[in-house]
Amino acid sequence: MRDNDSTEGPARRDRTGHKRRARPLYKALAGACALVLGGGGVVIASQVASAGQDPVRRAPVTATIDCPDVGERLREVPDQVRGEVDRELAGLDTQIAEAYQRLATGRAPADALLGELKGRRDASIGRVSEAIGRTAARPDGLAELSACAMREAPAAEDEAARGGADTVLKGGPARADFVPIGSVKPNVRRPAPKSGASKGSFSVECGRNEERHLNPDNVIVAPGVSNGAHHMHDYVGNRTTDAFSTNNSLAASATTCTNGDLSTYYWPVLRLRDGKAEQDAGAPGGGQDANVGTILRPKQVTIQFKGSPVSRVAAMPRFLRIITGDAKAFTNGPANANASWSCTGFENRQLKDKYPICPKGTDVVRTFAFQSCWDGKNTDSANHRTHVAFAGRDGSCPAGFKAVPQLVQRIVYATPPGARFAVDSFPEQLHKPVTDHGDFINVMPDELMARAVRCVNGGRTCR
Repeated sequence: MRDNDSTEGPARRDRTGHKRRARPLYKALAGACALVLGGGGVVIASQVASAGQDPVRRAPVTATIDCPDVGERLREVPDQVRGEVDRELAGLDTQIAEAYQRLATGRAPADALLGELKGRRDASIGRVSEAIGRTAARPDGLAELSACAMREAPAAEDEAARGGADTVLKGGPARADFVPIGSVKPNVRRPAPKSGASKGSFSVECGRNEERHLNPDNVIVAPGVSNGAHHMHDYVGNRTTDAFSTNNSLAASATTCTNGDLSTYYWPVLRLRDGKAEQDAGAPGGGQDANVGTILRPKQVTIQFKGSPVSRVAAMPRFLRIITGDAKAFTNGPANANASWSCTGFENRQLKDKYPICPKGTDVVRTFAFQSCWDGKNTDSANHRTHVAFAGRDGSCPAGFKAVPQLVQRIVYATPPGARFAVDSFPEQLHKPVTDHGDFINVMPDELMARAVRCVNGGRTCR
């Protein structure tokens, strides 16, 4: 369980498994001999004074804000108040982003900032409970989620190296967030198909976002809220998707897909950490939310629907929404992390919490294998997760769920040798690879979905 004490860093465990309290982080901030401030966090200098002792040498770290994810705790939200609740949840994300910016620019002491943030979250969470309570039972335990804590993470290599109070930084991933793919052991395991398996596949060609359809919205999690994601998304498929899209507007849209698939497929952009000003350098979701550098256009985007190793698949309902991965996995923990990183030629080695260092002549690969089990009733759920599920290790769906075609997206990038890159993220998530995620709304015409199901169940390879 996460420690939500508002003045201390996260608890650690010793080798016996017992908790030992970390030093209060705000005191470490106050005692640091130099703070490097910028758009990506507070970098604490490597020399920190302890009372009555010589300064202690420690590795530079970045301070960020760790808040419980209220949306993850919701299980039932009545349709009548869903829009109101979604707006309040988006407001909680904005409160964290604003508090993080104040922390990063030194405009408030850490303890005062956390106290103020707790007050704002108390009010928002209270409104969520009140809205739900008007037509259903109030959710239990939400009031406990208002307190946030400071959290340490290794500083980005360029932040630690450049130091100095006048340095303007935008917080990139740390050296420890990268690993040579050759040092990773093969780790991909797939269940062997059984009798009755659906062995076919159905591919959709939707391009590489050549049209530069980019925005920092998230119509699934924060409908009706501009910059609901606080990071930029790449889109392919449906041409008009933004925060204000509805089922009707999506169904009436044009598409970049060659077969008439109107579905929307989107994911956070990948950027080179090259210090260059992108077109969104001063905009929400871009530089204003600590997402900087050149946006990389994918070299290749593959969209494929696959079958089940144990059964036939049923059609997805139109307007089914699925999120795979967790945009807040750095603070939430890795339970819902699912996106994988690898390199061409090494895709039997997949990483969830590291970026790959790819050998010369190979490309970076992101893979999103979406949930393939559906509850048979709902196109969405309060936390956008419980209406779908992953198949078990043997490929079977949990009780009460049925197999549907599994969406698998593969996105390839040509990156310069040795280049640093990072996925866009909520600012307090520090561009960690574990926060990568993909989003999908099924807007296939019913006949196209039926054709995909026939292909998959028939064991054919179709496009």
